[in-house]
Amino acid sequence: MYDFIVVGAGPAGARFARRSAAAGYDVCVFEHGEIGRPLACSGHVSLDIWEYLPDDARSDLFQNEIYGARFHTGGPETPAERFYKESPVSNAIDRVGLDKRLAEAAERAGATVLENHTVTGVVEHPDHVEVTVSGPDGVETHDALLVAGCDGPRSRVRSECSIPAPDEFLHGVLAFDESPDFDDHVDVHLTVPEFFAWRIPRGEAGVEYGLAVAPGADVAARFDAFCDAYDVSVTHRCSGAIPIGPPSRTIGARSFLLGDAAGQTKPFTGGGILYGMQAADHAAETIDPNDPGTLGAYDRSWREDLATEIRLGHWLRRAYSLPTPVQKLGLSTLSGEIGVHMDRPSTLFSGTQLKALLPGGAE
Repeated sequence: MYDFIVVGAGPAGARFARRSAAAGYDVCVFEHGEIGRPLACSGHVSLDIWEYLPDDARSDLFQNEIYGARFHTGGPETPAERFYKESPVSNAIDRVGLDKRLAEAAERAGATVLENHTVTGVVEHPDHVEVTVSGPDGVETHDALLVAGCDGPRSRVRSECSIPAPDEFLHGVLAFDESPDFDDHVDVHLTVPEFFAWRIPRGEAGVEYGLAVAPGADVAARFDAFCDAYDVSVTHRCSGAIPIGPPSRTIGARSFLLGDAAGQTKPFTGGGILYGMQAADHAAETIDPNDPGTLGAYDRSWREDLATEIRLGHWLRRAYSLPTPVQKLGLSTLSGEIGVHMDRPSTLFSGTQLKALLPGGAE
């Protein structure tokens, strides 16, 4: 019997597997297909990402340095307000490669990581959890003390263990223009209902275009119009659900959720790589597989860390639905050099950011 079965080898699942295996627990990770594929997530990340990776990962994954963003209230031809730092704000990276490197780190720590194994059933018993898996050798049943649901927005673990779903799901789509682009700013367009569209230069890898809207808002037509406005032909189109707003609980009797399965994402961008790995660290530090009572400590711990950021993120997102004249006024007032961390809305109220708003800007 395993101590932990981890369903899903994305960033949150791989991080938890690495930490718990390094602590001496017997861990098995099941990934439904090839790790990192199909791609369904942007490769634009904060610099904090490198703290979660082996020291040599940057040379393999890095694609471009980003110093700021241009915000548009219309298409590419409209005037934009620029927000920037004198030092890098973020990086564009190989998103598929990120998952693979994190999974490799989990394996090196002692976890068993199995690709092409689809979890089809989860049953919580008083003293263990039973996981049914369909793999290359047929259907298998595996037992563990606890199961971690790291299996994305439409989590099987979540539904099988009757854990509530996130508050909302957006429909995101992205694709790529393969023409190299080393621009050091991303473009953000406040032109879709309740969210935004984006353009991210990724160095030799080309340019990423994407947007997200509520389901049923004709995402395909909106995305085609967005790409047409930039006069580009894109390839490798992919799409998926983006969970917004964590549920009232992220634990079951012998189960717990991490990452997108738990709605541990930024409400104002939909990104969840960093939040999911932060929550994975909380899980590794609080959960004892021999004591299911510790699951409650995990649910409290990650919320204490991220609840303020998520709450402020919801407030930021509301600005996307303000009337265009109000958006323009707000952007022009706040534009310029910034002191904000892209994953932490609370830094809007930091001393660094307040200095940036004063005459003379940030130091």
